[in-house]
Amino acid sequence: MTNKPIKHFNIRVYGLLLNDNNEVLVTDEFQLDTSMTKFPGGGLDFGEGTIDCLRREMREECQQEIVDIEHFYTTEFFQQALYFDDHQLISIYYLAKLQEPVNFKISNKAFDFEPGQNGNQSFRWLSIEKLNPEEFTFPIDKHVANLLRERFQQ
Repeated sequence: MTNKPIKHFNIRVYGLLLNDNNEVLVTDEFQLDTSMTKFPGGGLDFGEGTIDCLRREMREECQQEIVDIEHFYTTEFFQQALYFDDHQLISIYYLAKLQEPVNFKISNKAFDFEPGQNGNQSFRWLSIEKLNPEEFTFPIDKHVANLLRERFQQ
């Protein structure tokens, strides 16, 4: 009998939160001793549906409810999780809007917080038309940024 390594799936759910100015919300964070720019969202808990996960994540990160939720993209290629060698990452993205009024701080600059403390986070709007995939930290977010720009080009 051979011992094969146990492989895991890491399922992440993200919101592409749009506003009436054709902008998408991004989060700049310092987590795991790393600065990162990504779409808001996080990990799916066991027993939770994907939309329930997104709603919970938006409550946790933004203290905000979301509306008009529509599936946008699910990972279609293999992506190994960056921090776990035996995990395959599956990311699910939903288009949504923040329920008015927006009741959390939106910054005009990236990483609008004191550097160096894990858990720090700030939010900002980026124009979808001018979205630069290279500004994002993770490969799937870069891919989704391209897809979002293509879909909403005017």
